[in-house]
Amino acid sequence: MLNVLTPEEVYRVIENSFDVAAKEEAVALSEVCDRILTSPVTAGGDEPPFNRSTVDGYAVKASDTFGASESLPAILELAGEIRMGELSSSSLPPDSCIRIPTGGSVPEGADCVVMQEYTEDYEDGTIGVTKPAAPGENMVFKGDDVRKGDVVLPAGRLISPKDVGTLASLGVTQVLVRKPIRAGIFSTGDELVPEYETPGPGQIRDINSRMLAAVCGERGCEVTTYGIIPDDLDLLKSALQKALAECDIIIISGGSSVGEKDNSVKAISSFGEILFHGIAMKPGKPTLLGKVLGKPVFGLPGHPQAAFFTAKLYVCAAIDRLLGQTRRDVRVPAAIAHAVSANDGRALFMPVTLKQEGKSLTALPLHSKSGLVSGLARADGFISIPRNCEGIRAGETVMVTLF
Repeated sequence: MLNVLTPEEVYRVIENSFDVAAKEEAVALSEVCDRILTSPVTAGGDEPPFNRSTVDGYAVKASDTFGASESLPAILELAGEIRMGELSSSSLPPDSCIRIPTGGSVPEGADCVVMQEYTEDYEDGTIGVTKPAAPGENMVFKGDDVRKGDVVLPAGRLISPKDVGTLASLGVTQVLVRKPIRAGIFSTGDELVPEYETPGPGQIRDINSRMLAAVCGERGCEVTTYGIIPDDLDLLKSALQKALAECDIIIISGGSSVGEKDNSVKAISSFGEILFHGIAMKPGKPTLLGKVLGKPVFGLPGHPQAAFFTAKLYVCAAIDRLLGQTRRDVRVPAAIAHAVSANDGRALFMPVTLKQEGKSLTALPLHSKSGLVSGLARADGFISIPRNCEGIRAGETVMVTLF
């Protein structure tokens, strides 16, 4: 019989049992997306480095335009033109304006920019301003974005494409990030054949190796798959020993239940300790986690849906722990389409599809056995029902965790 933990207890075991394992490396800006910063990025100077116009128009002193209108424009002398990539060599004279493009450097003495649409060029060296401007209008000031020494991106941040743009604006060409975690994956079972083979009588394709590799790859791991291991303890121990020498985290699919040929717990315990065996959840109850050489070694159920959920929930949590990263799931509220019963002493995880109805979302539960995979392919996310809850009523609002 399994001595099960609650899902919340499993997360605490993962957090308390493993240390950050990922090393540090310097990576060029072209390769930093989806990597995790190990050191904060600070601004080496003010951004922007000069007062800059946000429109095409004329740099002016705001007080010279007060009271201007279409019927009585403010007449200003045209004192020159700012070109892109140039700084003005002189200050703006009184009662004057300087033509300036979007992004141009606003000259000394000017405190705003009048849009070209609100001006008239009299072609005699003067410009008419038909609308008053306020100080600071249509311009950004030196250091408005960041000041020299400001922390722009903190350590631990997962770098996104927009962050790459920020780094480029600061002139950063490489940053220090975590090296990817190396994940080793193999499936066990005499009944399994590779996905490219046609199964014979009593055989099934190995779904889990590819699926779990995709889950780990999505989390930023470098993945090695070790193929299918027959139901032989010595062969499993040999494969596990090889994976331990090459990887930071190992995931074994199948052989985690309590039975004559369920060898995962035996193999893991021969090299290290079993942290838990069994989770009070459905699907995925037989899941186990060991610790060998400081590395997490998971034994997941062989049923694909159970393997998928336990990997998304707990293997990914362990990967984040090894990376020193805290990631938050994206959840959206939705009304459940029909009642779902539970209360068998286990937390229930169920895939759902989402349907937009006006401004509201409806979640349609996909009832599927843990050995089937078609429900996952149709799902947009999943709901969870706590182990002490009898179920949810039709129309009740639930939180859907998006895939």
